[in-house]
Amino acid sequence: MNLPLKLVAITTLLTLLGTAPAGAADEWLRVGSDARTGVSGLAAEDGGTALVAHDNKRPGQPRLARLTYTDDTASLSPVAWDGAYAEDLEAIEAVPGMPGEYLALASRGIVYRLRVSGDTATVVDYAPLPMIGEGADFESFAVVARGGKLAALWADRGEGPGRPATLYAAPLSFASWGQPLFGSVTRRSYLSTYPPGEGTRHISDISVTASGRILVSSASDAGDDGPFDSAVSEAGRVTVSAAGSVRVTLAASPTVLGTFPGYKIEAVECLPGTGDVLLGTDDEHMGGFVRTAPYCGP
Repeated sequence: MNLPLKLVAITTLLTLLGTAPAGAADEWLRVGSDARTGVSGLAAEDGGTALVAHDNKRPGQPRLARLTYTDDTASLSPVAWDGAYAEDLEAIEAVPGMPGEYLALASRGIVYRLRVSGDTATVVDYAPLPMIGEGADFESFAVVARGGKLAALWADRGEGPGRPATLYAAPLSFASWGQPLFGSVTRRSYLSTYPPGEGTRHISDISVTASGRILVSSASDAGDDGPFDSAVSEAGRVTVSAAGSVRVTLAASPTVLGTFPGYKIEAVECLPGTGDVLLGTDDEHMGGFVRTAPYCGP
């Protein structure tokens, strides 16, 4: 099947990032050099760029940026945040079928609907996630479109063997004035198999392939200077019925697709029309890095 020219350009650029075995250091491209420029979320745009969410907390610090590739480099340019104050953004996701529309998630569970034009993201409205539990910490968000219906997936990240992640899923729609609305919620517990240890965040981001495979990143963080470790795994599958109901089936044992010692992956984004995933790290004082891996095929 012939791909549109823009998609061919994206595929070519991302292929240039490298094809060594998963986790090879020379595949990673630096995009930031400090804690303010880590990559906490990614949303692919047309033309080989992606929106990046930063988990900054202080006024005046950047919330969003645009990631741009060349043949062997990657760089960030600022995207202004216009509207309601947001703190600690951990994920961003395009809304299928709505060009220029995105949903960004803050760690405390607030979802911001954004309209992006050029280098400005305007807040259309915002709403809390349903079923926010005490102590919940959200780092992941994904949107699935099937048969004209939308569904959202998100997770409390969990921590260590005694606190699994909780993966949530619900139908997604929007009020006439723009507010995100969530339908009946299902939830599942999830324990990653890698990395091991007390500090493991079992789900640090989520992406869903065209066929419904759920990919998640897991990460461990020993502090702002590391050491870091992470993995990408296939966690299960999601389906959306013709009526819009959402079903999540998690694997009895997740399939680890790749491990990445030395990096803290917080962004996982399947690139439309390709079999590749774009990965981003938030390595705190060491900044952020991006790379691709061939995990989003059928």
